[in-house]
Amino acid sequence: MATIAWIGLGNMGSRMSAHLIAAGHTVLGVDPSAAALEQAVAAGVTPAASVAEAVAGADAVITMLPKGEHVRQVYEGPDGVWEHTQQGAVLFDSSTVDIETSQWCHTGSAERGFAFVDAPVSGGTAGASDGTLAFMLGGAPQDVERVRELIGPMAGNVFATGGPTTGIAAKIVNNMMLFIAQQASAEGSQLALQLGLDPQVFWDVVSASSGRSWAQQTWYPVPGIVERAAANQNFDATFSADLARKDIGLAVQAGADTGVSLPGAHAAMAQLDRLIDEGLGHKDSSLVVKYSSPDGTVAGYAPEGE
Repeated sequence: MATIAWIGLGNMGSRMSAHLIAAGHTVLGVDPSAAALEQAVAAGVTPAASVAEAVAGADAVITMLPKGEHVRQVYEGPDGVWEHTQQGAVLFDSSTVDIETSQWCHTGSAERGFAFVDAPVSGGTAGASDGTLAFMLGGAPQDVERVRELIGPMAGNVFATGGPTTGIAAKIVNNMMLFIAQQASAEGSQLALQLGLDPQVFWDVVSASSGRSWAQQTWYPVPGIVERAAANQNFDATFSADLARKDIGLAVQAGADTGVSLPGAHAAMAQLDRLIDEGLGHKDSSLVVKYSSPDGTVAGYAPEGE
């Protein structure tokens, strides 16, 4: 069994690390949020006071952080991953970051003698809880295989996507498609209601028809249809609008860099921007559904203070 340092124990990390512990691994965790760390400790994570303490003696280091800037901060510097991790450990990042940051991690790790794999995931908090996440692994083949062995308890599917940064590239494009599908689910749910369709009947029709998508199956924005959907919990975040905007923004930037036209991504991003401009970036990304409602109200959502 391995000793694993886990840096970033939020909604995803706390759930994912629990599967490694159940499989017999030792996980040392660090997070600036006391609440996040407490939740992870309850699942069996050994708390560490710092990144340096967490990575010392680890066989593998996993980062799961909100943004590329956080990954860079954790890796470099006198208290960072590169300075304190023992040689022979494998480093991998499961954050959703820009391709430039991922390449920076690959290059900097190689210069210091470390194996590094970009290893983003798809499947949301439900997949993290169930151990059914899809992992996309980019890096040297021998390093990818090392990571593949470690992540088994957390994964439903593992894809070796190719060389460095191909894992994060796959994640960026996949998430772009997710949020375009989320917009379709939002618009479809509201049009169906206005046309007099029963929400459950319509969802069942779509589930057996060509409108089916992961967003529709998992995040349907009408309460009482999908058990784990945020619509059942006043749209409290399972995947916040802030994070969704960050992710789709990475795809839009990649489109600009490569000359690919992405009108659907721009439209979905604009709706997320509306939520954030209203001060609702902390709410679930599926709350964009309210912009498809004729009067701006939707079942399952009570604005704060009302």
